Amino acid sequence: MIQVAINGYGTIGKRVADAVQQQPDMEVLGVAKTRPNFEAETAIDKGFALYAAIEERADQFAEAGLEIAGPVEDLIDDADIVVDATPSGIGAENKTLYEEYETPALYQGGEDADLADTSFNARSNYEDATGADHVRVVSCNTTGLSRVIAPLREAYGVEKVRATLVRRGGDPGQTNRGPINDILPNPVTIPSHHGPDVETIFDDLDIDTLGMKVPATLMHMHSLNVTLEEEVDADEVRELFAEESRLFLIPERMDIDGSGKLKEYAMDAGRPRADIWENCIWEESISTVGSDLYLFQGIHQESDVVPENIDAIRAVLGEADAEASIETTNETLGIGL
Repeated sequence: MIQVAINGYGTIGKRVADAVQQQPDMEVLGVAKTRPNFEAETAIDKGFALYAAIEERADQFAEAGLEIAGPVEDLIDDADIVVDATPSGIGAENKTLYEEYETPALYQGGEDADLADTSFNARSNYEDATGADHVRVVSCNTTGLSRVIAPLREAYGVEKVRATLVRRGGDPGQTNRGPINDILPNPVTIPSHHGPDVETIFDDLDIDTLGMKVPATLMHMHSLNVTLEEEVDADEVRELFAEESRLFLIPERMDIDGSGKLKEYAMDAGRPRADIWENCIWEESISTVGSDLYLFQGIHQESDVVPENIDAIRAVLGEADAEASIETTNETLGIGL
């Protein structure tokens, strides 16, 4: 069994920990937190060994009635691999710790691409992570864009991608985020960081991205225009996407007209935390004009990178090829609404 350490047990870390526990070939060795809170208590309730990420705060856990297994250094030393799910910028600070104990590490998309040996998306460049010591699982938006671009490149070739990203102001639990009553160009300059980030997966891709933030918490929304290298029929693209396990085509008959109903559907379907690991593409939005393809897709920012982290664990350790890992991850998580 692959022994996985989770450093950072928040929005992403707790989801990755639950996903690891569902895999037949890996288990959670322990999780690290910087301070006691409801997530630390939940980790213990789930049977995860809890470690103190900051030595000077270790006493706070005992004061809160939470037993810790030791400092994070012990966890890293014993692990086969560590998933760093700490806030943006902290992963870069932790890199020396992982190097000291010679433990390969996965970082999240908030870190700079040059921190890692490679950026990672399971559908697009799985093999690039094999044997790497430091791998960056790209952000939720880059993951969503990469999943669409990869099959289009393979089937038709891609001349140019233009994407407008309407981004949620914050996750549901981020009470310090906004805007509250505004619509912000974010950034006001072009391109947004998403285009260059996608290019860390496809280094020869021509892509422009624009971003804005809105007062919502549920999901991001992408408006895509992809110029293909050949003319294609919209029905053909729908058939292509239907074969992709992490693309969910929302049929018109379901009457899902936005993110709110998507999340309601996920809850009704029994998804943990109402998570949606797939890109959610409105099937009727897929349209073509000559070689130009258009579509809308919803991206659940809290969860779409979770299966990617699981696949990256196997890729780094050479435990499975892309097809086998993706199939196992999909089956164990129940991907495919």
